[in-house]
Amino acid sequence: MSEFLQSGKPPLILASSSKVRARLLEAAGLAFSVQPPGLDEHIMRQAVGSTGALSPQDVAEVLARAKAEAVSELVPGAFVIGADQVLAFGGRIINKPDSMEAARKELLDLSGKSHTLHSAVALASKGGTVWAHSESSTLLMRELSPQFIGGYLAAAGEEVLSSVGAYQLEGLGIQLFEKIDGDYFSILGLPLLPLLAALRREGAIDG
Repeated sequence: MSEFLQSGKPPLILASSSKVRARLLEAAGLAFSVQPPGLDEHIMRQAVGSTGALSPQDVAEVLARAKAEAVSELVPGAFVIGADQVLAFGGRIINKPDSMEAARKELLDLSGKSHTLHSAVALASKGGTVWAHSESSTLLMRELSPQFIGGYLAAAGEEVLSSVGAYQLEGLGIQLFEKIDGDYFSILGLPLLPLLAALRREGAIDG
């Protein structure tokens, strides 16, 4: 499939260790390598989001740009995709849980309430961002009992610690929700259709 879309094109790199983002790009027929940016996301999020000067959506885009540019500086001849996702709830940004107990507390807080996912993607070349985009989705979690949350976490396992909100919509996480308003790919962490359009415009893939 890569010959169909990318014959003679510059290399494409995903600056993320996210298995879900990689699967989405693979399903779209793209050939790419994976090179995590090596940035401390926790410190970056604190530095960018702690002042309150940026909206959660802007925080996600700043981080996506930073990831893409960090790898692009190392491989200037490639097109580099960076992405980030920020969960906003109750006027604050919720980070990825660092333990199963933290995941349990997050789910108890989100139970029966709406929260917003801000997903951003950036495309970099020659060390600079050539395009960036962000989308917001609203998700209503159904009322969850502590017993159900415990069972869900036991079944889903520590994989939930890699996701904001301690859920993965493409798996058991779908069981947590009552209503979802937003683009499915963006909720998974990658606004895929705008990204593919940008790749075509930049000549990274055939159109």
